[in-house]
Amino acid sequence: MKQSFLTGIFTLLLFALSSCQNALEEDTLTLHSPQQTHRIDIYLDEAGRPGYRVLRKGNRVIDSSGLGFEFKNQPALLNGIRWVESELFSEDETWEMPWGEQREVRNHYNGARIVLEEQEPPGRRLILNFRAYEDGIAFRYEFPEQEGTDSLLITAEKSEFKLTGDHMSWWIPGDWDIYEHLYNTSRVSEINALSKQDHPNLASTYIPENAVNTPVTMRSDEGVHLSFHEADLTDYAGMTLKVDPDKLMLSSALVGSDRMDYKVGRALPFHTPWRTIQIADRAGDLIESRLIENLNEPNKLGDVSWFTPMKYVGIWWEMHLGIATWDYGMTMDDSGQWVDTGKAHGKHGATTENTRRYIDFAAANNIKGVLVEGWNTGWERWIGFEDREGVFDFVTPYPDYDIEALAAYGREKGVEIIMHHETSAAPRTYEQQLDTAYALMKDLGMHSVKTGYVGKIIPKGEYHHGQWMVNHYRKVLETAAKYEVAINAHEPIKATGLRRTYPNAISREGLRGQEFNAWSVEGGNPPEHLPIVAYTRMLAGPIDFTPGIFDIGLTQKPGSQVNTTLAQQLALYVVIYSPIQMACDLPENYEGQPAFEFIRDVGVDWEQSKVLSGEVGDFVTIAREERGTGNWFVGAITDESPRELEIDFNFLPEGLSYSATVYRDGPQAHYKDNPTDIEIETTTIDRNSKIKYRLAAGGGLAISLIRK
Repeated sequence: MKQSFLTGIFTLLLFALSSCQNALEEDTLTLHSPQQTHRIDIYLDEAGRPGYRVLRKGNRVIDSSGLGFEFKNQPALLNGIRWVESELFSEDETWEMPWGEQREVRNHYNGARIVLEEQEPPGRRLILNFRAYEDGIAFRYEFPEQEGTDSLLITAEKSEFKLTGDHMSWWIPGDWDIYEHLYNTSRVSEINALSKQDHPNLASTYIPENAVNTPVTMRSDEGVHLSFHEADLTDYAGMTLKVDPDKLMLSSALVGSDRMDYKVGRALPFHTPWRTIQIADRAGDLIESRLIENLNEPNKLGDVSWFTPMKYVGIWWEMHLGIATWDYGMTMDDSGQWVDTGKAHGKHGATTENTRRYIDFAAANNIKGVLVEGWNTGWERWIGFEDREGVFDFVTPYPDYDIEALAAYGREKGVEIIMHHETSAAPRTYEQQLDTAYALMKDLGMHSVKTGYVGKIIPKGEYHHGQWMVNHYRKVLETAAKYEVAINAHEPIKATGLRRTYPNAISREGLRGQEFNAWSVEGGNPPEHLPIVAYTRMLAGPIDFTPGIFDIGLTQKPGSQVNTTLAQQLALYVVIYSPIQMACDLPENYEGQPAFEFIRDVGVDWEQSKVLSGEVGDFVTIAREERGTGNWFVGAITDESPRELEIDFNFLPEGLSYSATVYRDGPQAHYKDNPTDIEIETTTIDRNSKIKYRLAAGGGLAISLIRK
């Protein structure tokens, strides 16, 4: 839905006039966002190196920063460059999310395209693309066709981000293999990613330099929030940001491969991913920003109504508690028969009987999906084996799992089986079976799969976030779309807004999840973890965090504990966004629990979302309106500090009242000492209501607002 042609022409003329008036000199261009909040100065310095700086409301937030590249078998493109031509343009469109935090998204920006050329032969060309939004800025490079060469091997991208102060930052190390680190809070000058190399229970990790992964969020002493990330990561290496703590400089550091002496190999022409900076005075505006999605291409799949946002339960948590196992516990002999070697444990979780139990529970509780892990052959040969090629079979179930009968039983009950494919980080084995595995899913009416990549990538020398694996993840996504399958990726490449282009990219892990609480790693996830995640990792896209633990003391794992209150576990269904949300505890732990009503009621697909309050690492309060019902849900979470929140319900529509069920921390609630103390009350709320609530240490608040 675009603005009218005449309005668009008028806007473009005004924008061009404004830009011409603000041009500084021939080799400098000034670009403003549509409402003049942000200004980007793009220039060539005295050495002929391209650069830029960014101002917000007249104040510099990114100082003079250089741009350029180094290559294998070619001179670098860093200096000695001349300005050829530039083009200005504007865009104002509104597009619809098939599912998401909101239905309609406005994509409104002013853009510039600058053609640069090497002054000396061979006169290679480089094109810069910049966009200025009200919620941030972005740039990317274009490499056009060049005479005398048909491809480039990039050894280093030299994009700089010069900070204007020693900002407070929330970061994880620039690990080439995994994002499952606890967030650190420090000044930029204190960032030392190399000190984070000892990681218990991480299956793979590699941190080669003092760099951070993105999104990385910062706050200046003046209260300006910045989050650095990338958008549209396509056929390119993932970007970490190298930190110079003395110069307060960030610079792009691409993930590499031990098999190659370059970071990216591409045929000409091509463009890089967008380098993005979300900028806001209010922390919550970072969460409301859709800049990352706007920088991606429109939907290529068309109608994706075959995927429906849902809540799900599953055979998963019981394995982390040690109640059940993924493997069958028997061995296959040379004739292909399963035999008991005397070591069978009888604890296999993915049995027909157990899955039927989960389906029955889901059907009785407004839950539309059941995830089953450990259903397929290969788990006995996975753990402890370095050569994992060919281990997993993605179409053959264990003998105690009747996949066809269970799919049919689920359909009768209105519950869909969610497939699970653990690749064991052997992507070539997975690619060989993609079509067969997804064809089976389509035949059985299964439209979503949780993929996994635990371990070091095979072939040896590749890393999860390098170009080779970026292309693998894309192949999986595109192949799945052909069979009407949606992907929830674990151990993934980072989310970069591609869900706009490929709406079957529904969710992913890419953070330290709930399972770390069961492993008792460093005491589990600390209370500040999720109030940081909401302003960092969640800016990239949906998170499959698996909330909903009611047995917070983890009866089966003495010494382990979830570091939240029960009320916070409920609030996470609103705060941590995903179009699929797991109620991850054991069904028996929900039975007879009044608080489970919130999980039955809460939505998963939203008409609009509003961040009501919050500060990075401390707390966050979010309200979301459910699509199709007009019901609202509110979630608030805090760190280890108890706090009082006042919620103004003026986001509700005029003239309507709501039956509100409030799930809040009880008077004795505390994430360590008394996590299950919860109070539930019902009242009436409208837009004139303004109510104070107390959140306990590690606590939360969940409110369902059902239209009367």
